Amino acid sequence: MINTLTRIREAFDAAGVTGWLHAVDIDSGAEVNAGSDHPVVTASVHKLCLLVALHELAVEGRFDLTEQAECLPTDRSSGPIGIAAMLDPVRMSLRDAAYLMMAVSDNAAAGLLLDRIGLDAVNATTSRLGLHHTHATHTFRQLLATIREDAGPGGAQALADPYVIARLRSLDPTRTNRSTPRDMTRLLSAVWRDEACTPEHCAAIRRLLGLQVWPHRMASGFPFDDIHVSGKTGSLPTVRNEVGVIEYPDGGRYAVAVFTRAANTAATLPLADAVIGTTARIAVDALRTL
Repeated sequence: MINTLTRIREAFDAAGVTGWLHAVDIDSGAEVNAGSDHPVVTASVHKLCLLVALHELAVEGRFDLTEQAECLPTDRSSGPIGIAAMLDPVRMSLRDAAYLMMAVSDNAAAGLLLDRIGLDAVNATTSRLGLHHTHATHTFRQLLATIREDAGPGGAQALADPYVIARLRSLDPTRTNRSTPRDMTRLLSAVWRDEACTPEHCAAIRRLLGLQVWPHRMASGFPFDDIHVSGKTGSLPTVRNEVGVIEYPDGGRYAVAVFTRAANTAATLPLADAVIGTTARIAVDALRTL
């Protein structure tokens, strides 16, 4: 295991990032711990917590997931994809909004759902599941607003300045949405073991995680047709994250959470994206040889 941790650290270093990872065999409990209890900013990974809370409330009968909701152009979180990029009013079910939130990380769809259930419900769900280091401080709309405020008059271009990056509240786990790698693998394990809510709703959550369209992070480490990767990414300036479950044809299933911070402020860093898949693969290979 020492060699495994060395390989993970060397991979993070080669990609120019600081990284924290936790991987666990969902059935045996065997784990790889590379900074698994370090506080991290979740970014859009926190949409997984929102999704579980939504389904928990549906189980309690407080929401019908087929209920229709309208999202107007004047009341949307910003973003380049999904509802956020659309020009006209959109009407869809809550479960279809959840699909967009997870598959393409649609901030407007997440905002629509948060408007319905609130941050308190999300935090109540993570607390119930024993995720004691996980907390939602901001809605996704509020989170983006803090970045605009902290960037100042320079706008998005200022985010290339390391001094501006250093003052962003969104990158400080004590002042924004946060968790730890271990908390996230605990949540994923609960979903895969049908413990997060009812089996029917856990299956629905797993389905949505399996529909994520991004192949450039965790999935890049498992380029095989018979291995299934389900996950949720999260991105902010210098932050690239993904949490997910890797399922092998022999029945092996592994929850992995990788959180990274890059030294380079560039928005496009292929090595920083790919190292999430590289380190996830190193960790899962180690678990499969125990």
